[in-house]
Order: sequence, then structure tokens, then C-alpha cells
Amino acid sequence: MADDRDPRPSAEDSSPDATHLAPALTGAGRELLDSLTDADVADPLASTTRLRAAGHAPELVAAVLTQAALRRAARTKLGDLADRMLFTRDGLEQATRRVVAERRAERFTAAGLRSVADLGCGIGADALGLARAGLSVVAVERDPVVAAVAAANMAALAPGARVEEGDALAWAGAHADDVDALWFDPARRRISSSGSARVFDPEAFSPPLSFVLGLAAEGRAVGAKLGPGLPHEHVPAEAEAEWVSVDGDVVEVVLWFNALTTAPGVRAAAVIDTRRPRPSVAVLRDRPGGSPALESVGEAGLDALPGCVLHEPDGAVIRAGLVTDLGAAWEEGGAVARLLDPHLAYLVTEAPVPSPLARGYRVEAVHPLDVKALRRWVRERGITRLDVKKRGVDVRPEELRARLLAGAGKGAGKKGRRAGGGAAAGAHGTLVLARVGGRRVALEVTPLDGVG
Repeated sequence: MADDRDPRPSAEDSSPDATHLAPALTGAGRELLDSLTDADVADPLASTTRLRAAGHAPELVAAVLTQAALRRAARTKLGDLADRMLFTRDGLEQATRRVVAERRAERFTAAGLRSVADLGCGIGADALGLARAGLSVVAVERDPVVAAVAAANMAALAPGARVEEGDALAWAGAHADDVDALWFDPARRRISSSGSARVFDPEAFSPPLSFVLGLAAEGRAVGAKLGPGLPHEHVPAEAEAEWVSVDGDVVEVVLWFNALTTAPGVRAAAVIDTRRPRPSVAVLRDRPGGSPALESVGEAGLDALPGCVLHEPDGAVIRAGLVTDLGAAWEEGGAVARLLDPHLAYLVTEAPVPSPLARGYRVEAVHPLDVKALRRWVRERGITRLDVKKRGVDVRPEELRARLLAGAGKGAGKKGRRAGGGAAAGAHGTLVLARVGGRRVALEVTPLDGVG
């Protein structure tokens, strides 16, 4: 029987970006845009009325208010650079965070490279990081609207960089020898008027992964940003694969080739934390010969867990397959690290191990994963706020949380009142649900602030 299902989407089939940008690109448009404040964005209806009454055309008002809103949203990713940039909605969603782009540029400069082509540059976030690090940059983008945005952003923040509208494959075929390195951020979504669809097949990326690999096979310094869910079997043996997280969110995996690798075949996790007064970066790489084996707590050791520390490795460590490498690194420092279970990405130590690569929790008790027993625990502890994590069990944390907290805090009476008459906040509990061997358990834990 014929298969009449829709084919898997290809990023190459995307529609041109629909953001209405042209009025904001004019001198008058930029001047008006730069005059707007967050207060104007907060009340767009009032701002539209005021600007229209001042004689500005409806198209210009709509364009600059859209850009002002995108600038405000972009600060999370790009900091104060956002206030001098232009955006498209799709481009902002896919743009690289500033801290990631700046760190990435350091790898190019450390390799002694002087010029880079950013092929498929989008709104130019990566190109800005490269150019502001002192590299000579040419950025290529096929979508004319997005290319215009990138050009405006380079003109404002990196005037030495050049933006060309064109196809990345054609540009590389004609000019790859003109630069020291090639950087790719292949499109991994198919954008259409009805929305976007994620593309999973590397050959449906734009450009396809095979094209990137072909250039790397010629010995060129090549880097390619891909989605963090890339299966390990798609990682070429000659590449270094680096999974990157920012503040606990795994944002990408980068394949590095030739002059840009630390060594072929390496798997690495880069954990960036911007929540501290000074942002930090911690890097873990795998060991020659493969990841080491660690002993497991297992079902037999569950009753002895209270008092130990359960560690949840950062998502980049897990994605890179480096959980046991992390435990082995701790053992070199004198700790004894075990897996909670051979199939779960949790580590257990007798004492806290300060590490930016994992978050630590002191185990208070081991409960059966039973709703009645856990509701009794919630009532006895006076818990009104509950965090639920899980590994290896078919449970929806949000549904279990709702069931356990149903009625929590009712009937607290005078004991549930503060001296000033307000209701008490109640206790805050944390559960880690897991299947360890043949047992389904709920570990009662306390987060260790400052330990990961």
C-alpha cells in the first residue's frame, strides 16, 4: 500500500521571513525606534495612538513598535547589544546567546585563525561575536529580509564585517579558500505561514550536514552548530562534539573539525552559568578509551542512602554521555562516586562535592512511590510547595504534585497563621522519583545551595 503521509519537512523549503521590516530600516525609522522606551512597549495601543497622532505613517508605527518589543525580548539572550539591533521573530528565536557566541569566538582566535565565513548567519548573533573578537568576518544569508537585518546589525555593532545575500552552498563552492575558517548554523526548522516544524534528519538541514562534512574532509577549519538532541551516531568520528548549556538549559551541540578541535573524537560538555556575579564556564571532556565504569548503589543500597548526597549532572553532561566521566573525575579528587542505578543519570557520594557540573541534594529519606504514603508525608510535614523530579518512571510530575498537594494547608488554624495575621507559607519539599532495580521510590531530598 502506498505511503501517502506528508514527507518529513526540509529546512530548504522554508518561506521567506514575513517580518514587516522595511520602514524600520530607514533613517527616520531607526531614529523613531531608538526614541522608544520600555513604557512604550508595555502599552502598544496607547503608543500607536500617540505616534499616529504625531503624524507617523501606520506602517512605520507598526514596524518600530514590533522592533521595540523584539529588542526588549532579546535582552535575555543578547544583553545591552539588543538595544542597538534589529530582529525578525524567527531570527530572534534561533539566535545564539551572546555569552555563547563570545565564548565560541575565543576558540577561533585561540586556533590562530584570522578570517571566518558565517554561512547561514541569520540575524548575525554569531557573526557579531566573531567580529567583536577581532576576526575578519563575511556573513552570508539567503533570506533577503534576514540578510537586511544582519547588515543593519553589523553596521551598528561591527562595521568591519561584511554581509552578503546569497546561498551558503554556492558561496562556499566559490569562496571557501578566501577565508581561514567556515562557521555553519544550519537551519533546522521549516518555516511556513502556518508555523514552523522541527527538522530531525541531518540531510534535511539547510545546508545539509553532508555538505558541512565534505568541506571538513578537505582539511578546512569548520564548526557547525546543531540541536542538542543530535544522536551520537550522527557525530562523525573525526569531529569533536561539544554540548553547551546556559544556566541549566542545554542550547546546542557544536561539531568542531581540524584546526578547531582539541582532538578528534572527543565528547565535551561546556556548562555556562551567568547567574553569578561573574559568569563561569566549566568544561568536562571524555577520557581516552571511553567512559569509565562506576559501581551502582542499586536496589540493595537504597536503605543506606539517607545522609548521602544525590547529584543531578547538568544536562550538557548527560547529553554528552559523560556522567561516569564526571564521577571518575570526582574520585580522582578523593570522593567515592557511584551511580544511583546503571540506567539513571544520577551520581551518589557520601559527602558534598562542590561542582558547577552537577547540582547536589542531601537524601533525607527513601519513601515508596505510593500516592497514599506520600500524601501522608505531605500532611505530616506541612508541605505546601513541592518540587518533583523523575528518572526512569512513567509518572507525570505535575500531575503527582497536584494530587499530593490537594488540600494541603487547609485546616492549619492558628498554627498556620503568622504573628501579623497572614497565612504561613508552609514547608517546601523536594522529591526525586526513580526506579532503582525493581523498586519504585521517592527520594526525599534537600537541595544543597552552593554545591553545584
